[in-house]
Amino acid sequence: MTVLARPIALAAAAWLLAGCSTVSQVLPTKAQVDIAQPTYALPQAAPPQALNNGAIYQASQYRPLFEDHRARLVGDTLTVQIVEKVSASQKSNSTVDKKGSVAGSISAIPFLNATQIAKAKLNANASSDNSFEGKGATDTSNDFSGTITAVVTGVLANGHLLIAGEKQIGVNANVDVLRFSGQVDPRAIQPGNSVASAQIANVRIEHKGRGQAADAQGIGWLARFFLNVLPV
Repeated sequence: MTVLARPIALAAAAWLLAGCSTVSQVLPTKAQVDIAQPTYALPQAAPPQALNNGAIYQASQYRPLFEDHRARLVGDTLTVQIVEKVSASQKSNSTVDKKGSVAGSISAIPFLNATQIAKAKLNANASSDNSFEGKGATDTSNDFSGTITAVVTGVLANGHLLIAGEKQIGVNANVDVLRFSGQVDPRAIQPGNSVASAQIANVRIEHKGRGQAADAQGIGWLARFFLNVLPV
């Protein structure tokens, strides 16, 4: 290898390494929602009852007699009406205007009369004008509606229910996934064993697709590379 070819080879190797690091930086990142895990739960096994205990009431299997079925224990199901609507807007205006002017003239100079001074036009004028105007506006809106049946995965000491659920629908080569988790106050459960998502705390909702339709909406790594490298 000649003396001139060696620096060129080193420069090419450095460019390839920089390109590889740039490609790793522009690879698409998957945004994920922190859904409570697991999204399913099995009912707790009831301990065997003592024989001939002579009691009708069993605390481990208590269900109100005159009440509609409602989620109460781990493994019970609860229908969630997802109604999420969030909108926000912000506007700002600012205006700055500043003007200034300066004028000066010479009326007398030694050894020169007024006629000579007028012919020389010894006058000075200056003016400045500075103005600024800025406007900004931000508007965002999010509307999500749907229905999902979640499972009680835990019961807190205050009686609140931890719920999580997942729904997957596959059509041909595409899969639509809906995941939900949150914390429910039993008093918010409506007749029919349903609750609105607006009355659930710590809500986590994820609605994504997998398959050919989702892949078609993404940008390729080569296009991301050029978008990251090109200055324009």
